[in-house]
Amino acid sequence: MIRIRPATASDVPLIRELIQELAVYEREPHSVHITEEHLLRDGFAANDGNNPRCFECLIAEYNGEPAGFALYFPIYSTWRGPSLYLEDLFVRPEFRRHGLGKTLLRQVAAIAVERGCARLEWSVLVWNTPAIDFYQSLGAVPLDQWQRMRVTGEALAKLAGAGKEIEAEA
Repeated sequence: MIRIRPATASDVPLIRELIQELAVYEREPHSVHITEEHLLRDGFAANDGNNPRCFECLIAEYNGEPAGFALYFPIYSTWRGPSLYLEDLFVRPEFRRHGLGKTLLRQVAAIAVERGCARLEWSVLVWNTPAIDFYQSLGAVPLDQWQRMRVTGEALAKLAGAGKEIEAEA
């Protein structure tokens, strides 16, 4: 039996464990730096002006066992308005082929529709053809004309510092 439920603060250790399992699957286990403390602060703190929630999470259970998760957050399209971004969708290998991924994705889509979102977006690794085929079977289309960009670590700090120089000159 599949059960999808909103994650709670008590699920933080499980969420961190699932994130690590996803990173292993994506061949990047060394890249996970998020801690349980970060997840607790960013996803389960009081949702006020000083501490906005950065993400929401759904937990998938199969016959009472934790089997996967979907982590998502709001984004905004200047062309279309409110949208949701699905950061991670992961089902443990031993629970695949039972409809959990589809059920998780449908639940996130339902939340997007309920909130009046114009779209639901996510990224998938180009080598992950099983996931790509799965997403396309559900009506998702690849955005071939878009290249994702990212700045992290020292490059991010350097870029932020360049912004301070511009402010100082102005």
